[in-house]
Amino acid sequence: MQLTRLVTLVAVVGAMLPAVAVAEKKTPPAELRIGIKKRIPEEECPRKAQKGDTLKMHYTGRLFEDGTEFDSSVGRGVPFEFTLGSEADAGAWFASMCIGEKRKLSFPAEYGYGQHGSPPTIPPNAALVFDVELLGIN
Repeated sequence: MQLTRLVTLVAVVGAMLPAVAVAEKKTPPAELRIGIKKRIPEEECPRKAQKGDTLKMHYTGRLFEDGTEFDSSVGRGVPFEFTLGSEADAGAWFASMCIGEKRKLSFPAEYGYGQHGSPPTIPPNAALVFDVELLGIN
């Protein structure tokens, strides 16, 4: 009798798992979302990033759908450097950041690799998430 109940319970739970997985599936962002993971108090931020500054950042890129990491400067130990405002729309993503601040950027496929993706690591139409940390401003 106990075995029958156990088998029935396993069957019921097993049948429910696909429904739970579908219900928990995240909806990709329709537009850019910028979340601040670590804010630096004003009194500890003598200089904020602005257009024309050279920024040094660490980043980790993941697929929005399942969190698979596809690139990271952290793992290589080499920060990414770029001039703020030199890339299309990137100025708004990092403007006013303070050294030590961390942000999470979530954006739809058209802001990333679009309908073609970047095989084999980024599939077509993949929404992306980047965790970034500002390390320096020059």
